[in-house]
Amino acid sequence: MTPFMKQIINRPIISEKSLSLASRGWYTFAVALASNKGAIAQSVGNLYKVTVTEVRTIVMHGKEQRHGKRSQKVRGSDWKKALVRLKAGQKIDAFEVTGEAEKK
Repeated sequence: MTPFMKQIINRPIISEKSLSLASRGWYTFAVALASNKGAIAQSVGNLYKVTVTEVRTIVMHGKEQRHGKRSQKVRGSDWKKALVRLKAGQKIDAFEVTGEAEKK
């Protein structure tokens, strides 16, 4: 893994919604704000040894919170989310559900 790939993909997003999307073949990642779809597809493919067929990106705006003694508004930084579709039959192990959810 090259250092540049680590800069493109920040982390996989593991939530209830992203796990339901993963069961349908879409995997969700937090990526660098300046990254493009081609670079995202290449880095996910190299990192997880899969074939990426489609990439969708969304710029998520930072949340506004109240902070401090005078409850001043503080806005978080914007970030980018990427939805990645893989070739049929492939999967990423980081999104596999184990434990209580499988027993139900």
